[in-house]
Amino acid sequence: MHIGPYFFANPVFVAPMAGVTDRPFRQLCRAFGAGYAVSEMVTSRRDLWNTLKTSRRANHEGEPGPVAVQIAGTDAQMMAEAAAYNVERGAQIIDINMGCPAKKVCNKWAGSALMQDEPLAVAIADAVVKACEPHGVPVTLKMRTGWSAAHRNAVTLARAFEQRGVRMLTVHGRTREQGYKGEAEYETIAAVKAAVGIPVVANGDIASPERARDVLAWTGADAVMVGRAAQGRPWIFREITHFLATGTHLAPPLVVEVQRALVAHLQDHYALYGEFTGVRSARKHIGWYVRDLPEGKRSAWR
Repeated sequence: MHIGPYFFANPVFVAPMAGVTDRPFRQLCRAFGAGYAVSEMVTSRRDLWNTLKTSRRANHEGEPGPVAVQIAGTDAQMMAEAAAYNVERGAQIIDINMGCPAKKVCNKWAGSALMQDEPLAVAIADAVVKACEPHGVPVTLKMRTGWSAAHRNAVTLARAFEQRGVRMLTVHGRTREQGYKGEAEYETIAAVKAAVGIPVVANGDIASPERARDVLAWTGADAVMVGRAAQGRPWIFREITHFLATGTHLAPPLVVEVQRALVAHLQDHYALYGEFTGVRSARKHIGWYVRDLPEGKRSAWR
C-alpha cells in the first residue's frame, strides 16, 4: 500500500491517541510490527507551538519514516499554517483530525465536531492540501461515521475530501455521539470505501486477529487501525500481521519478553519526559502492561 511516495510494509496501523501515541509508544508498536504510526494530535494554535507539551508531541528524533503528524483545529488558514510549520520540521505526511470525540476538543468545534459543519470541514481539507502540495507531502484525514446516528455523513464528506486532494481516509466506526461506547459498525466504512478511489482504513474495536480479518473482508478497506487494544499489548500488531499472512496464531509473548518490552519502553519514555513528568505519565502504561499477568489487576493499582 502506498501513500504518495511512501510504502507501508503491512496494513496494520497504530491509531493516534492523545496522551498515548507519543514517540516512545509509536516506536514500540513499529518494533512489534505496526506498518504505520501517526502522532498524537498537535494544535494548530501558533501561540502553543513552542510549549513543552507540543514540542514533546512533535518529537520524532530517531523515528523511522514516514513521519506522520496529526493536526487539529477549527480555522482553515490556521490549519494550513500548522501543516506548513510541521512540514518544515520534518513531517512527511500530515493527518487532519476530524475523529476525536473528547469534549474538550469538540467543545471548541475541533475533532469530530467539524463533521457538523461540512463546508468548514471541506475548507480545512482544501487549505491543508494546498499548503502541503508544494512540498510533495500527502495529506490524510481521520473521521467518524458522523456526528450522531441521525447524522452519518461520512460518505458525503469522503467524496468531498477526495476531490480536494486528500490521499487516504481513516474512518472510526462510531459517531461522535457514541464516544467509545457501544460497538463499532462497519457498514458506513464499507460505504465510504465503495464511494472513493483512495485508500480507506477501518478503525474501531480491532482487538484481535480474527476481527481484523473480518473487518477487512466486510468493508473492503485497505488497512485496519488499532487503538485501545494496543495499550499494554503492542505485540498485537505482529499477531494480526502473522494471522493475516498465514491464518495461524502466534504464541503469546513470554513474561520475560513483556518485561524486556516494558523496561525498554519506560527508559525511552523517561528520556523524553524526564524523571518528574515521566514517572507520572508512565503509570498508565505500566497498568496496561501488567493487567493481564497473574495478579496483574491487583498489583497494577497498588
